[in-house]
Amino acid sequence: RLHLVTWNVGTASPPPDVTSLLQLNSLGPTMDMYVIGLQEVNSRITNFLSDLAFDDPWSIFFMTVLSPLGYIKLSSVRMQGLLLLIFVKHIHLPFIRGIHTHYTRTGLYGYWGNKGGVSVRMSLYGHTICFMNCHLPAHMENTEQRLDDFEKILEMQFEGENIPSPLDHDVLFWFGDLNFRIADYGIHFVRESINNKRYSLLWEKDQLNMAKKTEAFLKEFREGPLQFKPTYKFDLYSDVYDTSEKKRKPAWTDRILWRLKNLCQNASKEGDFSEEEQTIAVTLNNYVSHMSYGISDHKPVTGTFSLELKPLLSVPLVMLNPEGEWSAEHDVITRYSAVPEFPSSAWDWIGLFKVTFRHVNDYVTYAWVEDDEISSDKDSKQVYMSAAEIPNTGGEFLLCYYSNNLQSIVGISEPFQIQPSRTPLEKDLAQEENSWMQKPDNLESRDES
Repeated sequence: RLHLVTWNVGTASPPPDVTSLLQLNSLGPTMDMYVIGLQEVNSRITNFLSDLAFDDPWSIFFMTVLSPLGYIKLSSVRMQGLLLLIFVKHIHLPFIRGIHTHYTRTGLYGYWGNKGGVSVRMSLYGHTICFMNCHLPAHMENTEQRLDDFEKILEMQFEGENIPSPLDHDVLFWFGDLNFRIADYGIHFVRESINNKRYSLLWEKDQLNMAKKTEAFLKEFREGPLQFKPTYKFDLYSDVYDTSEKKRKPAWTDRILWRLKNLCQNASKEGDFSEEEQTIAVTLNNYVSHMSYGISDHKPVTGTFSLELKPLLSVPLVMLNPEGEWSAEHDVITRYSAVPEFPSSAWDWIGLFKVTFRHVNDYVTYAWVEDDEISSDKDSKQVYMSAAEIPNTGGEFLLCYYSNNLQSIVGISEPFQIQPSRTPLEKDLAQEENSWMQKPDNLESRDES
């Protein structure tokens, strides 16, 4: 289950509560993945420079909300005001590989990042998925520019070998403030149609719907029915459309679309489909706006999807677990085993994380798999951690194996308890100081924020 959010936040700070936006109080099954695309995140130069060094307030906000619920920030990419965040449940981490990010500037002839797209791609249980958050040019008359810019964004290439282009992924999600407007009709007709909930009268004049009928590269994109009020433009903290002098005409600027790679491309010359190709299906369960959020002149839009996957990967590359009872009173041991084809590296490490960890660099301590190895046989290896590095206060933790070659977590243990120590609290403070002083260089470069 995937929950996708798009929201032009208009340089505002995060709201006090996003329970309804993320459907956290839903009675149904919990989400497996959250994909959050924001536009117009505060990108004044001082903010942007500080955000390059640290997580921006929106990333911190969503991590604070989601990490206690068992989600880790898998990846993020930012280009000025465009931000894309992906959170996933711990259980799926060993089956997500090949994570890459990219951004494409289209503002000011490609030299300025106030418009464009940010993308994250990955392999999920062996299936390729790409997420693309876009902010396209504004104003009624710029339809062609919007289409040209999106076509340019689609043509971008991720860095790395054998990574498919966006359109060659099994599933491509396209969303953001796409800025398409309602053509021809005047503002009074549009507003009257909205007041009477006669949205279907406006669909045929929606510029994106019209373009999908004529532009070949858009025809395979699907979208749910627009059965909610146009999400632009509102007075702040209200559900009243623009009362300023400009009186902007309402429009469905904020959209979520998806595209399944055409199975015809994989058909054999005889016209038969290979059953192996028909291994993924996407179902839209809910496509709604959220009128209660008023921090910007746009309302957020969410799409809740079911992805039915025939797993092409079903075994983690690495299995690991703690040996014996863990306590800060004594050195501890992790045992792990890897599949024969696993491309291990001297730079691989095993991290100890609290169960509510936020991202891959949020470890409590770590051990190098080669430097800290104490035994090895054909089936498994043992790695030790010093008692001095184990949290004094104990609690619930888990272990993750990080692959340097694959730049991702490839194994995760079940949660387990560490018994609290009877030694003084000063040990924890010294340990925290040492972990920052000794943090290896190659871990510094892995923080995608």
